[in-house]
Parts: sequence; structure tokens; C-alpha cells
Amino acid sequence: MSDDRERVKRWRLALGRYADDALGGAELNNGERRADRALDYLYAREMERRGLRRGKGSGKGSLDPSQLTPLGWLSELRTLFPTSVIETVQAHAIDNLGMTELLDDPALLDSLEPNRDLLKALISFKGSANPAVQEKIREVARRVVDEVTRQLKPRVERALQGRPNRFRRSQQKSMQNFDWRATIRDNLRHYDHVRKVIVAERLRFYGRSRRKLPWTIILCVDQSGSMLGSTIYAAVMAAILTGLPSISVRLIVFDTAVVDLSSEAADPVSVLMSVQLGGGTNIAGAVQYCEGLVSQPNQTVFVLLSDFEEGGSPSALLAAVRRMKAARVTMLGLAALSDDAAPIYDRAMAERLAGAGMQVAALTPDHFADWLGGVIG
Repeated sequence: MSDDRERVKRWRLALGRYADDALGGAELNNGERRADRALDYLYAREMERRGLRRGKGSGKGSLDPSQLTPLGWLSELRTLFPTSVIETVQAHAIDNLGMTELLDDPALLDSLEPNRDLLKALISFKGSANPAVQEKIREVARRVVDEVTRQLKPRVERALQGRPNRFRRSQQKSMQNFDWRATIRDNLRHYDHVRKVIVAERLRFYGRSRRKLPWTIILCVDQSGSMLGSTIYAAVMAAILTGLPSISVRLIVFDTAVVDLSSEAADPVSVLMSVQLGGGTNIAGAVQYCEGLVSQPNQTVFVLLSDFEEGGSPSALLAAVRRMKAARVTMLGLAALSDDAAPIYDRAMAERLAGAGMQVAALTPDHFADWLGGVIG
């Protein structure tokens, strides 16, 4: 019987106060009632907007959202839920359920937990925010960008610093450059017959071949609403690449229009504050624009970051890809990923692009860095 009561209680917490009558007024303890009130403060708004009314309930006190203020609600979230839940709920508040109180008060924005989900929600609404709030959104963007850069930059720099040169030695002692064959060969005379091990008194490391010719990397980024998570990583990647020697970066974002943000590529926050979300998708137009940027085809890498959901002309898109392939431009198609790294893209169009000469893959940003390094290393 206790298991049944627990099951009913879980359903009540999941469904909210609207399930009170149907579930016979599940008994909630004080902590559960606080959690129910915090979630009700947000989600009941949407239910009432749809015309639903609360049942009679158990008569043990109102859960009316007016009992909480936005700041008090955020405080309750931190007290009652783990960080992963807080991040999801606060993003729902702004993005899905239109809780505009969070956008009207800069002090309230200071109380939010900066993370990618929050940044995605804030960027979606930045156009309607007042100047003070826009500055707070920029601060959130900076904190999120700094964290993503900290995670991604070492991997990108390692991947693009040049290929190992087995005929060149280096004083840089990095395990990525460790030459185990030469190390064993040079230390054979130190073999310990008692312990049956080689005592390595001198370690050997490969040097790396430096790129002698500059490469141009054209990042062409779909900025439709579903691509915002990928756009955050693309902005950070552009900034990291801009700081590397012998690499020139062009950054293009598009929906039905094409915007050249190359002059801002070194500042990912400016890029994110410049993107405009929610339009259609004309991939063909963007690819044709990027085609006009190519001056040295055999030293150019064109990267298309998209879900490949073409709203324009598929034939024009494929024709542009074939022309760049014929000119010997290296083309990489990076398919969109969901927040849990699941591929979300038009597979049929991806196959057609691959058939026209574009290499297509669905990779996380760190693995994309390795892919790019293998192309230009």
C-alpha cells in the first residue's frame, strides 16, 4: 500500500495541482509542497493560459503563484533542486513559458545561474530587452563563453599545431609528441637485469612540422532557432582559430539572409549578440556567398554548420558545392547536434551533399577540432 501511495505522490508532483481531484488529493510533506509550489509558480501559468482550472484540492492551503516573487522563486529553486534541474527550469521560464519578469530586472538576472541553456534563452529574447538587461545578457554570454573556451581551446590548439615530424626533435615535453621508439632505443644500455626494466634516463619527443602556407577557414553557420546551441560553439571556435598563426578566419551566419561577421570573429560575445534567430533557412544563398570569398581554393577549408534543412533551392545548393569541389576547396559539413549530442539533421540532404563532394559528419566540437587538424595539419 505504501508503494501505491508513493506512486500516486510522484504522479501528483509530476502533473501538478491540476491532478489533485483525479488523484484523490495525494498527501505531500512540507518539502514536497515547497517543491510543488516552486514548479507551480512557473508551469501553472502555461496551464491557465490554455484554459485549465485548478481542482478543489485537499484544502491544506493555496499554492497560488502570487505567494512567490521571481527572486523568491529563484531562491526556492536553489534550495530545493539540484543544479541540472535549476538550469532546465529557468531556461523554460524564459524560453518556453514567457516569464518576462526575468528580463525586466537586471538585478534578477544576476540571480540566474549562467549556463548554455540560460544563454540560449536570453539570446532569443535579447532584441526585446531594455539596454540595462542587454548588458546583463552580455555578462552571462561572457561567462558562458569563457567556460566553453577554457574547455575547448587546448584541444583545438593541440589539433592544429602541426603534424608530428619523426625526423625532427623537440624540447617541448608533451605526451602528445612522445617518441617511445626512440626513447627505448636510446635507453637500452640502461636495462636493469634484476628488475627487468629499462631505466629511461632520457626521453625523446617529436617536433612538429609548421604550416608554411596560410589557410583560410570559412565558417558558415546556420543561425535558425534550432541551431543556437551549435552557434555558441561555432562562435567560440571562430575566436580560437582567429588566434592561431597562419590561419585566416571568415565567419558567416545565415538564415534567409547572409551576414558576414568576420570582423567580429575574435569576439564570440559580440557574435552571439549579433545573431538574429527564428528566420527561415536558405543554405544555397549562404554557400554561394561563401563561394565568392574563396581566393586560394587549395588552401581553403569551407565548413558548413547546419541541420541541412534547406528552405531554398536544393539544386542551387548542390551546384555550388560541386563548383567548389571542382575548384579543389576542402568542404566539411558539420551536422547539428542536440544538447545531449544526438544528431538532428536532414540525413537525405546530408547524403546528397556528400555525393556532391562535401565530407559530412556529426561531431562534438572537440572531435571537430581533430577533424579540422587532420585536414590542414
